[in-house]
Amino acid sequence: MTAALLLALTAGMLGAVNPCGFALLPAYLSLLVAGASDARGAVGRALTAAAGLTVGYVLVFGAFGLALAPLAGWLRPRLPWLTVTLGVLLAVAGCWLLAGRRLPSPGWSARAPRLTRSWPSMVLFGAAYALASLGCAIAPFLAIVVTSLQAGSTGQGVALFGAYALGMGLVVAVAALGVALVRDGLVARLRVAGALVPRLSGLMLLLAGGYVAWYGWYELRLAAGRRDALRDPVIRVASEVQHALAYALDAVGPPVLLAALVLLTALGAWMRRRGRGADPAPVERTG
Repeated sequence: MTAALLLALTAGMLGAVNPCGFALLPAYLSLLVAGASDARGAVGRALTAAAGLTVGYVLVFGAFGLALAPLAGWLRPRLPWLTVTLGVLLAVAGCWLLAGRRLPSPGWSARAPRLTRSWPSMVLFGAAYALASLGCAIAPFLAIVVTSLQAGSTGQGVALFGAYALGMGLVVAVAALGVALVRDGLVARLRVAGALVPRLSGLMLLLAGGYVAWYGWYELRLAAGRRDALRDPVIRVASEVQHALAYALDAVGPPVLLAALVLLTALGAWMRRRGRGADPAPVERTG
């Protein structure tokens, strides 16, 4: 069981940088950077956003694995079309943000979450991340978790699901904490960057969405038997980057990632405490 849990944990870590959706990770980090600071500080913002993205990701995978596993054979050839559609939508959203506008929300009494660092927005982004990743990362997930559940071992299946989610969350949380700490130390001092950051986030979303759509088109060409797709320069370069990231994560392993998470959390808490101590005391007026 220990070996199976370690395998699920590693699969979750590698799922964060799968070939289909790995380009969405920098887009997510850019959204984390965008926007004004709030009272929670860097650690609170990063951990909240990372938890939201992880929840959205594993919920989609869990729902697909449990409810749609019997239909996986029928759905798998159609997943590239879903990837293309999602990539186009993300690219359009990136263009909208790049133009300096906010994404529109319906005029309901409960406003729809904008693409920000809020918990609901990160859950939705995690779900989009998962949808883009289904074609590449669902097979290991089904093999590890769903197979265990179908074999009748519910407790083991739940434990493996938790290990998979933990592996995904470790990668996302470490990356989010690193970016958030840099943001508080750098962007807060660069007033001019305040107007540029949202547009840069839109640019990242545009590039990520464009790549996701292109990858879906690449899968469709492969399915159609077009051998020229094997020489696609965009996919070749992206695959080299993705393989390097996956190899680095596999070489680092969960213990080092966990240690990095603890160190970054402690550093963020220390920076926040130091910032509070540096605040000048209020001047009392007399007379």
